[in-house]
Amino acid sequence: MKDTNDPLSKLTQEFIEDLRKKSRSPSTILAYGSDLQQLAEFLAHRNINYTEDVKVQDLEGFRDHLLAHKYTPKSTSRKLNAVKTFFRWLKDEGHVGEDVSGGVQHPEIHAPEPSFLSPIEYRALRDTARTEPRVAAIIELILQTGMRISEVSNLKLASVTKDLVTIEAYATQPERQVPLNTPAREAIERYLRERDNTDSPYLFVSKSGKPLAVRNIRASIDKYLKRASLSEYSVNDLRNTFIIESLKRGVDLVTVSQAAGHKRLSTTERYLAIAGVHEPGKKQFLEDL
Repeated sequence: MKDTNDPLSKLTQEFIEDLRKKSRSPSTILAYGSDLQQLAEFLAHRNINYTEDVKVQDLEGFRDHLLAHKYTPKSTSRKLNAVKTFFRWLKDEGHVGEDVSGGVQHPEIHAPEPSFLSPIEYRALRDTARTEPRVAAIIELILQTGMRISEVSNLKLASVTKDLVTIEAYATQPERQVPLNTPAREAIERYLRERDNTDSPYLFVSKSGKPLAVRNIRASIDKYLKRASLSEYSVNDLRNTFIIESLKRGVDLVTVSQAAGHKRLSTTERYLAIAGVHEPGKKQFLEDL
């Protein structure tokens, strides 16, 4: 084992340099540096300046300190990941004989229940956005197909036919096809009549002809949610609304799951209780919202 008399601050810098050599992203390096500086300050208040003096209880104390100072469980868990990565590195590099971070538990994170719009609310949003065909088409497309915002951003003209939307494979998601119903098709047709003249293969484009970025879609939908007095919702809640309303209308789990692109049927099943549905439906087709 290497000399363990190096102070924590020196080893932290060596760790950060190692991250740079491994071409980790600048944002990751910056976050890890900030998180470990926060740990060092906490330990210094306990008169702990050397890694060999750090115990499991000290790292648990750091975790509990963060939670007590209003960091969310999710933020605390992220910082703890940085700490654990650092201590694994210390052990791998021979600076410590034992990784004391291994016994530190992450705080429990409770995923909030998905929010969704009622029929009155999504009709109000639809009416509010009707004067802007591009936004109206995006709203209708998500409501009627359950597409993710990133999928909408990457959707190509050639992937939209009269009755079907093809969502290309990406990351770990396989290609899937979702029926295109009349409300969604008509909204897209209205938008295409006013779409900027561009050779872009993408369906939704900006004034410069570039694909409409996720952040731009989000900002546009947020604007109309606010105008409709629905600012407590987000664009992701439109996708939740598609799932909830489909289950309420008796569409079977497999059909909803396939349309939404859920990898596991259990993910879709989670929405049954939220929708207030006790028994899954048997319809094998999607209904118009």
